[in-house]
Amino acid sequence: MTTELPLWFETGSLIVLVLILVADLLLVIKRPHIPSMREATLWVSFYVTLALLFAVAMYFFADGEHAGQFLAGWLTEYSLSIDNLFVFVIIMTRFKVPRQYQQEVLMVGIIIALVFRGVFILAGSVVINLFISVFYLFGIFLLWTAWNQAFGSEEDNDEDNRFVRWLKGRVNISDDFDGNKLKTTIDGQKHFTPMLLVFIAIGTTDVMFALDSIPAIFGITQSPFIVFTANIFALMGLRQLYFLLGGLLDRLIYLKYGIAAILAFIGVKLILHAAHENNLPFINGGEKLEWVPDVSTGMSLAVIVGCMAVATVASLIAMKRGHQEVHFGQVEHEQHHSVPGAMEESPDHDDPDLGRTTKEPGSPQEPDSE
Repeated sequence: MTTELPLWFETGSLIVLVLILVADLLLVIKRPHIPSMREATLWVSFYVTLALLFAVAMYFFADGEHAGQFLAGWLTEYSLSIDNLFVFVIIMTRFKVPRQYQQEVLMVGIIIALVFRGVFILAGSVVINLFISVFYLFGIFLLWTAWNQAFGSEEDNDEDNRFVRWLKGRVNISDDFDGNKLKTTIDGQKHFTPMLLVFIAIGTTDVMFALDSIPAIFGITQSPFIVFTANIFALMGLRQLYFLLGGLLDRLIYLKYGIAAILAFIGVKLILHAAHENNLPFINGGEKLEWVPDVSTGMSLAVIVGCMAVATVASLIAMKRGHQEVHFGQVEHEQHHSVPGAMEESPDHDDPDLGRTTKEPGSPQEPDSE
C-alpha cells in the first residue's frame, strides 16, 4: 500500500522531525537538569499537539484513511512507549542514576530505540511485500506477547545481573558516577563509569520493545512512512513524560492489561487480514478467504482508545479506593526490586526529594573494589 502522500511532504516531515530530535538532544547535553512539572507538561503537550497537527496535515494531503492509520499507529506505539517507562524506572533505580542525568540517559535510549525500530521497519516492510502471510506469524507473536504482558512473571531476570558481574570482571568500571561521563580517571587509571551499564541495559530493552511494537503497528498500516513517523512521535516527549507521570507509573495497576488487550486485538486483526489475503496452499487451497472480515482503521482506533481509557480510569478508581497518594512532577526512585549483584552506593547524606540516600554529584571517586 502506498501512502499517496507527496514526496516533498514525506521528505520535509522526516527532516523536520530529525531536526527537532537533534535540538532536543543538544538541549539535554548542554543543560542537564530535573524538569519541573510545568516544563514537562508543556513539552508533552507540545509533542502531542504536534502529532495531532501532523494527522490533520495527512488528512488534507492524503485522505482520512491514512490520517486514521497514523492516529491509531501513534496511539498504539505511545501506549507501548509508556510501558517502556516502567522498565526505565527499574533500570534507573537498579543503577541509581543521579536524577539530573536521567534526561540524558532517556534521550540516548530514545535515539537507540529509533535506530532499532528503523531497521526493523525496513526489514518488516520488505518481508511483508514478499510474503503477506507473515501476518499469521506476527499475529501469533502478538497474542503470545499479550498473554505475557497480562499474566507473565514480573520477577527480575538474573541473567542481566550475571552479565553485569561478567562485564565488571573484565572491564574497569567505577562504583560511582562521574557526572554524565562514560569514562573517569581513578588513581591515574581509566575506568568506565556505571553509565556504560545503564546504556547497555537501555539498549537491550529497546531491542525487545521494538520486536513487540513493529508487528503491532504493521497490523494497523503497511506504509513504512506512517509506521516510522508514528514511532518518532511516540518517542518524542517520552523523557518529559517520564518525569511528568512520576510516581503515578507504579500505581496504574491495570495499564498492563489495557496494553495486553490492544496487542491481542491487533494480533487477531493481523490473523484475520492474513486469512482475508491468504496465499498459503494448505489453507483453502491457497485462495483468499473472502468471508473473513477485515477490521477497519476506525474500529482499530476506537478499540485502542477504549482499552487505554478503561485501563487508566480503572487504575485511578482503584487508587482512590486504596487511598494511595500520588506524587506528580518528579520520579520517585524507590527500590522496588532486590537485584543480586547490582551496584551499591554508600550514603553521604539524605536526599528528601529522592526518598533515599545518595552521594553528592561530583563527589570523589573510589577505586573499583573488584
